[in-house]
Amino acid sequence: MLDLKMSRNSAGRLLLTTPDGEVHEGIVPVRAFPVNAPDGCLALMSSDGKELFWVETPAELPEDVFALVQEEISTRELMPEIQRIASVSTFSTPSTWSVITDRGVTQFVLKGEEDIRRLIGSTLIITDSHGLRFLIRDMLTIDKASRKILDRFL
Repeated sequence: MLDLKMSRNSAGRLLLTTPDGEVHEGIVPVRAFPVNAPDGCLALMSSDGKELFWVETPAELPEDVFALVQEEISTRELMPEIQRIASVSTFSTPSTWSVITDRGVTQFVLKGEEDIRRLIGSTLIITDSHGLRFLIRDMLTIDKASRKILDRFL
């Protein structure tokens, strides 16, 4: 188990005490591979963007530290997962997409086909006109109508 201590200060910012006793304020946990390996490696970064501590296996963190890290990540990382594409306004861009996500029904504007990015395998990230990213974890497992719409844009 890693010998790290973490708490929140009165302003709600994370404080990290490293094994050598050094205290850092304003810690930001950043997952190395948030889509492909969300439970994998992560870095504990300073508020000015410097890596302070690398965590190879987050499960090895003390329970209270792990809980604070997970809580902080969940408030920062928002990537709704598209479960179904209900409709698109047009098959040319820009187009308005109506989708059903794991967080509810929403609409967004796709500016161009280049805003649909393939990751490993059949995972896609779609970035809307405001920079919000949507995840399709596996385009082969979504319904046939949604795949047909996606095929028109890929």
